[in-house]
Amino acid sequence: MILVNIESIPGKEISEVLGLVKGEVVQSKHVGKDFMAGMKTLVGGEIKGYTEMMKEARIIATDRMIEEAKSLGADAIVGVKYGSSAVMQGASEILAYGTAVKLK
Repeated sequence: MILVNIESIPGKEISEVLGLVKGEVVQSKHVGKDFMAGMKTLVGGEIKGYTEMMKEARIIATDRMIEEAKSLGADAIVGVKYGSSAVMQGASEILAYGTAVKLK
């Protein structure tokens, strides 16, 4: 599956637009890591546990978007974008979305 965040794929021609595809996940860390993250906010710096959590969530959301595109018979997803929001303390939602297309 080809994924691009632009509206076309250089050297390829889109033959059919299949529609919007998306993948989403709400991810959290266990209470021990959440506690340590809270301690880190006192001294500053990167909160690696949350960085890892967001990376894992992006991978899951992307995989779900790809699966939805495959179910439509897509060859590629163009205009891929990501969004995130805090659902509650220690949990974030990641949304991956784009347009599934067939290529010539």
